[in-house]
Amino acid sequence: MDMNPLQGRHAIVTGGGRGIGRAIARALAGAGAKVTILGRDQATLDRVVSEGDAHAAAVADVTDPDTVQAAVQAAISWHGPVDLMIANAGSAVSAPFLKSTPDVFRQMLDVNLLGATNVTHAVLGSMAERGFGRIIAVASTAGLKGYPYVTAYCAAKHAVIGFVRALALETAKTGITVNAVCPGFTDTDLVAESLERIMAKTGRTREQALSELVKHNPQQRLISPSEIADAVLWLCGEGARSVTGQAIAVAGGEI
Repeated sequence: MDMNPLQGRHAIVTGGGRGIGRAIARALAGAGAKVTILGRDQATLDRVVSEGDAHAAAVADVTDPDTVQAAVQAAISWHGPVDLMIANAGSAVSAPFLKSTPDVFRQMLDVNLLGATNVTHAVLGSMAERGFGRIIAVASTAGLKGYPYVTAYCAAKHAVIGFVRALALETAKTGITVNAVCPGFTDTDLVAESLERIMAKTGRTREQALSELVKHNPQQRLISPSEIADAVLWLCGEGARSVTGQAIAVAGGEI
């Protein structure tokens, strides 16, 4: 077995400073790729690099195409053309629909959908010229089904899945694959914050709050970031070259 299957590949991971993004960066680096992480906080990014989970970092707001282009160009100057692009940066807002203003919907679309399309625009042309590329969006089970009180988030993640499926067909003959990984509730600091909010609002214990979050998962547990990273790693590899336009749930059987 090749211990470094991604040797010589350059990967960009957006939202790579923590949680799922950092786990993905770590997995790709462990497989031999040169990994550049993008995020909004320089100190957080620098810490990930200094601790060995990535090789370089650039500050970028994925909702701003100009800063994304600048960050990608910097990454290319450090490690060469981008072979693997993982659009992981995202955000979620929870509110009843009647309190979800147009601004909330725009925010969710900006971060979750345009965040993915902006970074894809920055790398796709070069991938097509070289005849190889892997584009992977970290979406959500909220892109595959509905959940109450997150209408804007669900709408944005459904849009990401639509983008992936359409672009996969457009690039099918170019050597590029385009896929989405759709985690269920995952053991990250963002979910920990959600648990705290549930506890504060309802008076439930942590165990009761956690039970509410995982009730849709047949395995009745949170997903580990490393499990999502493993799915991304497989999609980046040679064995997944015929897998494109897919939305792969990593959710304990939830669909």
